Amino acid sequence: MNQNLGISMGGILPAMSALGVAEQQRKASELAQAQPLITSIASYVRNCWTEARTAKEQTVEPKMFKAVRARRGEYDPDVLTMIRQNGGSEIYMMLTSNKCRAAASWLRDVLLGQGADKPWTIRPTPTPTLSPDIMEEMRLHAIQQMAQVIEATGQQLPPTQLRKFLNELREEYMHNVMEEAKFKVKQMEHKMEDQLIEGGFITAFDAFIDDITTFPCAFLKGPIVRRKPRMKWNPDVQAGYQLEIVDDLVLEWERVDPFMIYPSPASTGINDGYLIERHKLRQTDLEEMIGVEGYDDEAIRQVIEAYGRGGLQEWLIVDSTKAQAEGRSTTAVMQNSEHLIDAIQFWGMVSGQMLRDWGLTDEEVPDITKQYPCEAWLIGSYVIKASLNYHPLGQKPYYKASYEGVPGTFWGNSTYDLIKDCQDMCNSATRALANNMGIASGPQVWVNVDRVPQGEDITQMYPWKIHQVTTDPMGSSAAPIGFFQPNSNAQELMAVYEKFSILADEYSGIPRYMTGSSPTGGAGRTASGMSMLMGNANKSMKQVVANIDNSVMTPLLERLYFYNMKYSEDNELKGDVAIVARGSNSIVAKETAQVRRNEFLQATANPIDMQIMGIDGRATLLRETAKQLDVNPDDVVPPREKLRVAQQIAQMMQAGQPPQPMPGPGAPAGSPVQNQQMLSNGAPITDNF
Repeated sequence: MNQNLGISMGGILPAMSALGVAEQQRKASELAQAQPLITSIASYVRNCWTEARTAKEQTVEPKMFKAVRARRGEYDPDVLTMIRQNGGSEIYMMLTSNKCRAAASWLRDVLLGQGADKPWTIRPTPTPTLSPDIMEEMRLHAIQQMAQVIEATGQQLPPTQLRKFLNELREEYMHNVMEEAKFKVKQMEHKMEDQLIEGGFITAFDAFIDDITTFPCAFLKGPIVRRKPRMKWNPDVQAGYQLEIVDDLVLEWERVDPFMIYPSPASTGINDGYLIERHKLRQTDLEEMIGVEGYDDEAIRQVIEAYGRGGLQEWLIVDSTKAQAEGRSTTAVMQNSEHLIDAIQFWGMVSGQMLRDWGLTDEEVPDITKQYPCEAWLIGSYVIKASLNYHPLGQKPYYKASYEGVPGTFWGNSTYDLIKDCQDMCNSATRALANNMGIASGPQVWVNVDRVPQGEDITQMYPWKIHQVTTDPMGSSAAPIGFFQPNSNAQELMAVYEKFSILADEYSGIPRYMTGSSPTGGAGRTASGMSMLMGNANKSMKQVVANIDNSVMTPLLERLYFYNMKYSEDNELKGDVAIVARGSNSIVAKETAQVRRNEFLQATANPIDMQIMGIDGRATLLRETAKQLDVNPDDVVPPREKLRVAQQIAQMMQAGQPPQPMPGPGAPAGSPVQNQQMLSNGAPITDNF
């Protein structure tokens, strides 16, 4: 029977042994989690979490909930209750949604370009520093040039000529240094752009733009090194290329929900004080952490065993309120039907003495009086990761920006915060207008019920209706039924709405004509006037883009550049560069920039300027113009080598040299005639003339 089932004692004993080892590992992990080292970490992180959560609940979260409801066109519950108590219209004007949508569209036009239109670039520093090998090569070249001059003249150069010669060598040297730096910068820029695109930066940044118009702060995170499955084609001698699935380390970027970020109450920036991100993990997310360096595998398995079936959701108030504001079911959130597990990721500075108490070595923490950056993950009572933050400057991989920054505070103002009062006034005016229109849409009727016969329906009104009445028992001749027309206040209420709608344009910096509506009268009636109005509006939006450039794009790109400099094995990428976030400069319309470029081309199309800039300078202008037209520059302008050959051939022709005969089979390669022939055929050429 055992043979039929495929079971033998030889298979049972190893299995029992494996179970025993697993049980021992589990017990060892439980003991480790109960050590003072781990419990002190958990206690410290939880205290910071309680402090940060309380501060955010009291100050920022109510504003965030109101912003979400405003974008969805819904009243806050307390306001809606008061409206329903008084009766009347519940209309909500989508002023906030329209402004947020317009601002997000405008920011996407400026910041989501690729290639030549991307809102960033990298440039070599004014005096770039190259590798020692390249510097030594250039120094030897200068010495060789000096030796050749002395050998040709047979004597030492006079001091004046020597100084002139050395200055020329220095200029040549600096030119070569700059050319080498430009080459490395170009390679690094292409590499970084490829990493951003493949790492999901475009998708994350698109969501970030929606956040910055809605919430007091928007957040990006990255680069995050993750192990992801990828498809790879491997060559095979017999079958050609074979598709394989391999696990590679990739860099990724993601948008962080502002509801999930909890800064230190006293911090004013990402790297000022501690920062906590709250995660909602599935069991598969935890399983992917097993085997990753820095995580406690046994602690993760204990978390899965303890919470894998039912989940862990300790903080329900924020989740249920958020779900209600977003129009989702609060029942599913309260019941945690997806079995999500709450986790806390802590980033902060901790004293060396506390790290020593936690159990870190003297080598890891050499000075107990200093502060050291740390990262710790806490799930329930389990610490699944606790390590130093090994960034050289201790910076966190988070970036934040606000639509309007407030000096000295972590959270800024969103579009909703700027126009909240205008939104409330427009809503009040519109509700009053709807109620007034309903009341004033027809006559109001009064009836003397003592003179209405029994059974007469006084609630129905229609043309040519006959009203039956009785004689007034008091003998009065007053009419039993009367009509009067309520006053319409529509004009006054519309004026109130229009006034505060215009103030919303001014407060937000997003006038209505930026969304396609034409301004009535004034400068907006002419093309030049409209251009001037758009330019003035751009000044306000330029500050928003500058906030993103300074607080997000520049530190994000610098961190990516640092990663490539440290971990990349390609030395052609590495150079002395400066990150340039040029989103605020992209506010100038692309059409206007193209017009200025065309004017410059026309202004320099004369013999004097051509002598100054030369063929190479003119070719550079044409290449940049072709890039802006979404045309491959190499299809329009020949490479520099071909231009140089053509220029030399033209100079030979101008000097009166007779045309050279076509080279025979034994003609030396690289002769002028052969170069001219190869140039006309589009073949590579040599530098021998």
